[in-house]
Amino acid sequence: MTLIYVMDPMCSWCYAFHPHLRDLISRLKPGIKVHCYMGGLAPDNDQPMPEELQQAIAQTWRQIEQRTDTQFNHDFWQECQPRRSTYPACRAVISAELTATGCGMMMAEAIQRAYYLEARNPSDLSTLTELAQEIGLDSKRFSAQMFSEKTAQTLFEDLDFCQQNGIQGFPFLGLKLQDGLEVICAGYCDRDTLLQRCSTYGIV
Repeated sequence: MTLIYVMDPMCSWCYAFHPHLRDLISRLKPGIKVHCYMGGLAPDNDQPMPEELQQAIAQTWRQIEQRTDTQFNHDFWQECQPRRSTYPACRAVISAELTATGCGMMMAEAIQRAYYLEARNPSDLSTLTELAQEIGLDSKRFSAQMFSEKTAQTLFEDLDFCQQNGIQGFPFLGLKLQDGLEVICAGYCDRDTLLQRCSTYGIV
């Protein structure tokens, strides 16, 4: 069986959910695979994020803090020029995985750390290249992969997978079965709820 995880590295609810996902993965029974798709919240955009949207997202961070005790560095909104553009971060995760198998999740974690804790902007290619180096990737190979046809095609296929399966909210976790996709969670859920749902399918 295969677990299907759909996320965007710049989705704040995915950031809050990530520790639960890591815990779940450590408990999976042998033979259970995990496949990660990029959800792609926002296409490429060089324009500054409107002030109203900045305030709305900042408020979402505060709500997540209150609900989950997840930490955020709110200095991001003063120290960076936010843009509504998450496709570069999605391509970075794909590129990291294509550059070195197993590095996709490492890149997703690095982006979350940089964005939410270190007030660094993952919409900037320079930030993504720095993160690639920080997780041990060759920056030239990574940069070339970012602009490759393979990376572009993979992101397109990920977005198409979400559309075909009606996946709109992230994080999304589902179990791929012969007759379709069984939803485990569509949106954030806490650790205990996640483990309880997964236990009913016999995967933990």
